[in-house]
Amino acid sequence: MKIDKILNEIEEMGDAHASGSAETPLREDAFEISDSEKIEKIREDVRNIMHTLGLDLKDDSLKGTPQRVAKMFVNEIFGGLDPKRKPKASVFENKYKYGEMLVEKNITVYSTCEHHLLPIVGKAHVAYISNGTVVGLSKMNRIVDYYAKRPQVQERMTMQIVQELQNVLGTPDVACVIDAKHLCVNSRGIRDIESSTVTSEFGGAFQKKDVRREFLDYIKLDTTF
Repeated sequence: MKIDKILNEIEEMGDAHASGSAETPLREDAFEISDSEKIEKIREDVRNIMHTLGLDLKDDSLKGTPQRVAKMFVNEIFGGLDPKRKPKASVFENKYKYGEMLVEKNITVYSTCEHHLLPIVGKAHVAYISNGTVVGLSKMNRIVDYYAKRPQVQERMTMQIVQELQNVLGTPDVACVIDAKHLCVNSRGIRDIESSTVTSEFGGAFQKKDVRREFLDYIKLDTTF
């Protein structure tokens, strides 16, 4: 099965996955202008692009496109660039003394490739082992969504999700696997519609082969209802 092949490749790869800075490259003055000013500047830039392509911006179907695209960039698909939008992930005492792995699987990922500004669509699987605190399940989804909503490289996004949860939970025992399709590969260039990209980051106890294997086995479970 395809999923078995992917998971075996991840296990064989172990800690040899791509490394590098987990910081999104932002200028120091990234937030010196307001969102409304950004929208206005982007609106004009999109208008210029469309005009250069030869499109008639007086057409009823096109005249609102620059404004719509600008608002979408600032408020939606790149909203995760703004640290004010980072989800507040409150932690709680692990009163049940649950000491096993907690896995949140099949979290939907909608992101944007920073090389061609085309969509990245897939699933994230996140796990942690509590050292005394737990986080609300929906916050794990929100953290994935926050880091997805920016121009991204999938390796960096995987690292960012793990590092954020490590900081929130105060434990290194966090892992993330992302399996996603990149439309810069699927819809242009080689135009391979079948391929997907798998990245992983294993922290703390998840670097142990047996713990990592348990996590990967959970991902394979059929939990559809």
